[in-house]
Amino acid sequence: MLKFSKMHGTGNDYVYVNCFEQKVDNPEKLSIKVSDRHFGIGSDGLILICPSDVADVRMKMYNADGSEGMMCGNGIRCVAKYSYEHGLVSKDIITVETKSGVKTLKLTIEDGKVTYVSVDMGVAVIKPEDIPVNDGADTFINRKMTVDGKEYEVTCVSMGNPHAVIFTTGIDDMELDKIGPLFEHHELFPEQINTEFVEVIDEHTLKMRVWERGSGETMSCGTGTCAVTVAAVLNGYCRRDEEVTIKIRGGELKDTYLSDGRVIMKGTATHVFDGEIEE
Repeated sequence: MLKFSKMHGTGNDYVYVNCFEQKVDNPEKLSIKVSDRHFGIGSDGLILICPSDVADVRMKMYNADGSEGMMCGNGIRCVAKYSYEHGLVSKDIITVETKSGVKTLKLTIEDGKVTYVSVDMGVAVIKPEDIPVNDGADTFINRKMTVDGKEYEVTCVSMGNPHAVIFTTGIDDMELDKIGPLFEHHELFPEQINTEFVEVIDEHTLKMRVWERGSGETMSCGTGTCAVTVAAVLNGYCRRDEEVTIKIRGGELKDTYLSDGRVIMKGTATHVFDGEIEE
């Protein structure tokens, strides 16, 4: 039997396995199994918390379709909470190794529990070949592209994961299950893409829905809110060094795009339940 914890960051839920104590032989297959919301535990994917040679812990994350992801902003906050509350770390500033580099996290601790986490997400990537986007320009900011016969103005950013951000209106009424896959698998994006549709409420408040590659629409996406904040600054909706509240279906995150190019993300991490499953 495999022990696990179910946790979520603003509704972006994953199944977490402590690989300091257990071994997972086929995480791709396990992620598909546990993610099924009818025949499994139900989640947006699987996250393994592992030993690291370069950080306090290592995060390995898998999407609901079994594909391995580079980074998960909501997931990494839950990794920090689990690691502190289960004694894998004993300090309030920790480092987590991911496929997109080592991230530094600051924990807010109350009565021995982690209630809030601030994550240094690193420097935003806006060069198309590094996102990656099949485009030879220096940036992909407010560029026109046609999807399913409709023209969109798109800004692309990588925060460890590639994102296409579209500022628009009426996002609550969008048929995201139809348009999301068309962006995800568009020929411009050789490694597929996460897509955010965003309404600007004011210069410090945004509202978004997200379609994540490999998982579909999710309640929240941490790297997505960071990419949206960067895109909002690049398009003149928000300002650098000023905190932006991003409202997602699972709650809200607070992000800041700093003058040095880094993005700081702040949000909650919530434990749901523990259990065991046959691997």
